[in-house]
Amino acid sequence: MKRRKWTSEMKSLIVLSGLQGQSVSDICTEHGISQAQYYQWRDQFLSNASRAFDSEKVGKKQARLEIENQKLKGLVGELTLELKKSEPWL
Repeated sequence: MKRRKWTSEMKSLIVLSGLQGQSVSDICTEHGISQAQYYQWRDQFLSNASRAFDSEKVGKKQARLEIENQKLKGLVGELTLELKKSEPWL
């Protein structure tokens, strides 16, 4: 039997269904997963729930990294041009 790959979004929706009161048994039957798998995902979901409120920190860090990345790409481009000018055989 081929293993399925579940996206984090799909896992979250499945776990949220159970947390909202839908029967775990029904959820597992509907999605073809074991109850043990559901509870493993639920525990993982709940242990990482506090990160849901860190989006501002992640956003600022992401923006800073993107700016740094653009600066570094520019520097690599400049250095590549200088190298090509100084060594015409490249």
